[in-house]
Amino acid sequence: MVRVAQDRALRDRNLRVARRITGRVIIHLILLAGALLYLFPFFWMLSTSLKAPTDVMRNPPVWIPPVLQWGNYPAALSYFPFVRYLFNTLFIVAVNILGTVFSSSIVGYSFARLRWPGRDIWFGVLIATMMLPGAVTMIPQFIMYRNFGWLNSYLPLTVPSFTGSAFSIFLLRQFFRTIPMDLSESAKIDGCPEYRIFYQIVLPLCAPALATVAIFSFMGSWNDFIGPLLYINEKMRYTLTFGLRTFQMQSDTRWYLMMAASIVVAIPTLVVFFSCQKYFIEGITLTGMKG
Repeated sequence: MVRVAQDRALRDRNLRVARRITGRVIIHLILLAGALLYLFPFFWMLSTSLKAPTDVMRNPPVWIPPVLQWGNYPAALSYFPFVRYLFNTLFIVAVNILGTVFSSSIVGYSFARLRWPGRDIWFGVLIATMMLPGAVTMIPQFIMYRNFGWLNSYLPLTVPSFTGSAFSIFLLRQFFRTIPMDLSESAKIDGCPEYRIFYQIVLPLCAPALATVAIFSFMGSWNDFIGPLLYINEKMRYTLTFGLRTFQMQSDTRWYLMMAASIVVAIPTLVVFFSCQKYFIEGITLTGMKG
């Protein structure tokens, strides 16, 4: 009887292990299929960027070009002032990262670790602004910036970052709340003022959250198209994403050049995301958010 019970327990355990392995295999296959589905547009863009003009519209489509046209990339970058547009984009990105991290960290610290009248009410108002779609505020902002005389300049694209981002403030506030208050209390006992507690004690402990905010700011600024479309009129002030529009303005769009330029523009975002993925995931998970 003991032997039979042991064999039955062993079979049950093997069955549970087999079910667990089968479930994991199925989940990974589903995730792999989803990943391939989402990677298909990128693969098609890469394939088109390496095609000859005669292969772009061929039917049936050519998945792998017989001869890789690497010359499409320098031709695409010479088609418009790439270096100038890159400098313009990097300037806007750098200012927005600095402004967003600086302002959002200060406001998030105030909401998380300071006590002042109406703090929770104003935090609720801040969260409520996240429910407003950008299309609602687009026209009022345009009228306001026009009255300021900011059109055809980078001010509408950079100054708002120094007023903070609702999502970044919320994310940093959640991260600040995970830091024990004992650190601040001990520093206050030693006579440390609040601003030194902020940038010497609390801020260094929030590197993952700050990196997450910087990544979000980089992605938003680098890929922004609506902003330059609304406020930039002079061609030499264009950004890279807006510069790609020069390909679409042609009557005979050279898709192989447009795809090559799009690949070059997309590479920095991929490099930044994958190189900072560790900080990005850590900054999200430690705030108690699910992502």
